[in-house]
Amino acid sequence: MARIVGVDIPRNKKIAFSLCYIHGIGMATALEICKTAKIGTDKRVQELSEKQITSIREVISSLEINVEGELRSFNAMNIKRLKDVGAYRGLRHRRGLPANG
Repeated sequence: MARIVGVDIPRNKKIAFSLCYIHGIGMATALEICKTAKIGTDKRVQELSEKQITSIREVISSLEINVEGELRSFNAMNIKRLKDVGAYRGLRHRRGLPANG
């Protein structure tokens, strides 16, 4: 398995779908990463060379997007802030229905 941004991505899948296993990268961002790194989206991860994997890592770091740990901590801080404020957004009503605030 190739390890990118601390995540082992599946080897037998195409690169665009494998990049979606990283928290914070969707299909549109994965296609943009492949385009910027000049890697065909029809290639599988096991067919990539170390140089291509390194270029993917560099593109992800140069895009200045939050992925994995940074994004998870950002989301956790937002949830904690809402709890501290005492907001009801996302909490369930006593009947089991979601509340929006």
